[in-house]
Amino acid sequence: MWIADQWKDYEIIDTSNGEKLERWGNYLLVRPDPQVIWNTPKTHKGWKKKNGHYHRSKKGGGEWEFFDLPQQWTIQYKNLTFNLKPFSFKHTGLFPEQAANWDWFSEKIRNAGRPVKVLNLFAYTGGATLAAAAAGASVTHVDASKGMVGWAKENARSSGLSDAPIRWIVDDCVKFVEREIRRGNHYDAIIMDPPSYGRGPKGEIWKIEEAIHPLIKLCVKLLSDKPLFFLVNSYTTGLAPAVLTYMLATELKSYEGTVDSQEVGLPVSSNGLALPCGASGRWEAR
Repeated sequence: MWIADQWKDYEIIDTSNGEKLERWGNYLLVRPDPQVIWNTPKTHKGWKKKNGHYHRSKKGGGEWEFFDLPQQWTIQYKNLTFNLKPFSFKHTGLFPEQAANWDWFSEKIRNAGRPVKVLNLFAYTGGATLAAAAAGASVTHVDASKGMVGWAKENARSSGLSDAPIRWIVDDCVKFVEREIRRGNHYDAIIMDPPSYGRGPKGEIWKIEEAIHPLIKLCVKLLSDKPLFFLVNSYTTGLAPAVLTYMLATELKSYEGTVDSQEVGLPVSSNGLALPCGASGRWEAR
């Protein structure tokens, strides 16, 4: 498992009974997590002294209950600053486990010894975009949600990356890739962080199990002659790491490289164990 263990402003303090107790900067949140199927004693005082609690509804969805939590605050990861705000569903605008991937590809970009063009699909609030730009890449950031792209720009400003070479695109990711192929554009690295289920701006339905392999095949057509890396993330328990390896190895076989896929996780401070948070597949040039 690749573990994001370099955080100072974030930690999972404890997990029990379908929930995790987290520290985001100075604030404690309790949020549901489907992987937490154990019921251990909630001895940490943070369970009672939380600033926000997301309650799942039996009908699906749920709602936040707040106790002295600001509408927005920031946390840092190394040289990056992220603006957080709890919003519909249980999210805060950041997936901290992805820091394990940010560190991995940032080193690849820094050591490439050449300009690197990165395409970041389903780019959300820009964690991977900012990490790649801070490492020296030029990045094309694509997300179907105008609000998310706005939030990502806010994070870029907060991280001192307003003038970094980032193209901000609000578009359906599949349609954007198809257009880029027709335009003859190429990228040295591709990152994709697709949702398990989603809808495009015109109501297009996305189901990861059906759509991920065709999208990888399309994206391979956008790779430059000497690609640096290709990263695919999955939050769907049905897509095992070996499935990501199989797809990447099959579609990138004409390039000299290696594939490794693992679960991605976060350390739990109360017991030293790791909470799994999905999987990532990494292809990298030899």
